[in-house]
Amino acid sequence: MDVRSMGNRYLAQLTHTSLARAVHAHILTSGFNPFPLIINRLIDHYCKSSNIPYARHLFDRIPKPDIVATTTLLSAYSAAGNIKLAHQLFNATPLTIRDTVSYNAMITAFSHSHDGHAALQLFIQMKRLGFVPDPFSFSSVIGALSLIADEERHCQQFHCEVLKRGLLSGPSVLNALMSCYVCCASSPLVDTCLLMAAARKLFDEAPRGLRDEPSWTTIIAGYVRNGDLVAARELLDGMTDHIAVAWNAMISGYVHRGYYEAAFDLLRKMHSLGIQLDEYTYTSVISAASNAGLFYIGRQVHAYVLRTVLQPSQHFNLSVNNVLITFYTRFGKLAEAKQVFDRMPVKDLVSWNAILSGYVNARCIEEANSIFREMPERSLLTWTVMISGLAQNGFGEDGLKLFNQMKLGGLEPCDYAYAGAVASCSVLGSLDNGQQLHSQIIRLGHDSSLSVGNALITMYARCGLVEAADTVFVTMPYVDSVSWNAMIAALAQHGHGVKAIQLYEQMLREDILPDRITFLTILSACSHAGLVKEGRHYFDTMRAHYGITPEEDHYSRLIDLLCRAGMFSEAKNVTESMPFEPSAQIWEALLSGCRIHGNTELGIQAAEKLLKLMPQQDGTYISLSNMYATLGQWDEVARVRKLMRERGVKKEPGCSWIEVENMVHVFLVDDAVHPEVHAVYKYLEHLVHEMRKLGYVPDTKYVLHDMESEQKENALSTHSEKLAVVYGIMKIPLGATIRVFKNLRICGDCHSAFKFISKVVDREIIVRDRKRFHHFRNGECSCGNYW
Repeated sequence: MDVRSMGNRYLAQLTHTSLARAVHAHILTSGFNPFPLIINRLIDHYCKSSNIPYARHLFDRIPKPDIVATTTLLSAYSAAGNIKLAHQLFNATPLTIRDTVSYNAMITAFSHSHDGHAALQLFIQMKRLGFVPDPFSFSSVIGALSLIADEERHCQQFHCEVLKRGLLSGPSVLNALMSCYVCCASSPLVDTCLLMAAARKLFDEAPRGLRDEPSWTTIIAGYVRNGDLVAARELLDGMTDHIAVAWNAMISGYVHRGYYEAAFDLLRKMHSLGIQLDEYTYTSVISAASNAGLFYIGRQVHAYVLRTVLQPSQHFNLSVNNVLITFYTRFGKLAEAKQVFDRMPVKDLVSWNAILSGYVNARCIEEANSIFREMPERSLLTWTVMISGLAQNGFGEDGLKLFNQMKLGGLEPCDYAYAGAVASCSVLGSLDNGQQLHSQIIRLGHDSSLSVGNALITMYARCGLVEAADTVFVTMPYVDSVSWNAMIAALAQHGHGVKAIQLYEQMLREDILPDRITFLTILSACSHAGLVKEGRHYFDTMRAHYGITPEEDHYSRLIDLLCRAGMFSEAKNVTESMPFEPSAQIWEALLSGCRIHGNTELGIQAAEKLLKLMPQQDGTYISLSNMYATLGQWDEVARVRKLMRERGVKKEPGCSWIEVENMVHVFLVDDAVHPEVHAVYKYLEHLVHEMRKLGYVPDTKYVLHDMESEQKENALSTHSEKLAVVYGIMKIPLGATIRVFKNLRICGDCHSAFKFISKVVDREIIVRDRKRFHHFRNGECSCGNYW
């Protein structure tokens, strides 16, 4: 058989793709030297078989590859998302063999990689070098233009050239131009209505034969995207052919705009007309049920999917199950979410992140940690969710460790990850780490991030630097209601009630509407500063001016405000007028006020109520025991403590900590563990001696045990906050502020002692307890003894 006949035979066999590999093997073993057409067919086969490396191997063996082989390989690189190799191949192609098809392939590659500018530049180069664009050139470059067009003239220039060349008769160019107008209509630099009108004019003037499925979908989705749901629905209702993609776009639009009932109505109509429901339909309606709080409807949709979709594709499974996981976790149904997750035949990163976020949001940190460790791969979102979740649930040290582990793994944190790390510093009260992170944030340009700014406000406030928090707030390029709430809360925690009110009034002047959190912070500010009149006023304006119904936490803040001021009859009236039965937090507010003012009768009543509602809360037993001790009723003290033992309730030990040279030093009450505790006790004796000269007398009423006066004074000297403050004075350079954090409320004697200590050592002392901050300067406290 001659060479030509053999070559033709191979070509005929290569038309059957199933035989391609066998034919290639025969060519190699026979020693036949294939001519270019055969090589091109083989390159095409290997590209379509996703064996691009071998296709490139064949290509590189051709002494002078022609434009067909080049374009085939270039298109394969583009489809695989390897734009770098595609561009290298195109640049290496001699100008003498390039043609319009090769330019089209490269323009399409840039468009698919979302590099609209590169696609446009190549189109301009193509025309400048004398290559004539065809309809495919225009549809490709206009598709790329859709990615970057932000002015009306960008669309109009191509529109004019298309008209001049008479190319609007093809559906691909028409649809690309419509899509360009639609995408550009979303730009803030244009009049959306004008550009949508231009797109609609193209659609209306197109012959009916040109209005295909992409045409209808483009114009309807365009109206949806740009917020004109009425126009979109009119077009949808006027369609003669029911195109599922267009109906899905309409349902999605309703969901995103919050018109959930309209979305469900359209779903029912879609079903009654026999239009095929697909994964896009189901994901939209399940999201609608989730956002609208309609659990039973969402579960019905899930049941319908299980009953009717018998052989779902992998894409269907992933899309629908991922949104179902989010749906169930939003309603706190973790068992159902985990069941959906466990039954998925294939899971992707979205699936893992969805179930992880569900457990984090439900504060199930142990389970979330377990899922995090099991994950086969982790994205930046994965790390960020876990870091933020740890911080929000009080595991600040673990959050910082995870943040550093992410960085060591070579993953560059985003602004949200930095916000999570800063929040971890807030939990720990770690100012040094927080300031280091702030420096990194500025260096990386994340300081303009809203989430980072809000986290920094809270971090500085919780580390005792309310002035630094204010600096962050006033220098943020953009603030939202969260920013205002964080700054008002910062001022409230530090006892600056008047400043908090002034900031709240400024917020209103800047047309920022308060939300329920705003009112919680402003009521707290009034409570900490004793601003009863103002607090009552803001509580009354919630419903009257802003339509916000006060909830339990708002009532508890108001009752706390009244009780702190000793207005127990008014507090009782509020309690009786509430539209619900008093909960634990209401009785806690009453109990706190009774403790301050020594109202033991009402305090004991509140404590007894709390014991029934929350029998495992140690603080209630302690408060009740202390009130009986104040009255000298030691038998009752013994009864309460016996009840506590019988119920297995353990008192949370007093614990205080201070950061010195990037090391956190922890002190317990009666501490005998810290390596320098004996030196601390010795220096404390010296300080007490100096304090007595200024008039300090230990307030032994805070030692609620039946013991001698001298023993009571010794018991006061071992409180954890005293030990931490003294250690700070010993170790932190002169003039620097002492910052101590405590897990419980500061006791009255320690509060008095710190005022004297601040005067003796001429240092500012800041103590953050469970409720608020105390700034001790020159013998005074920022709380004005109102705490």
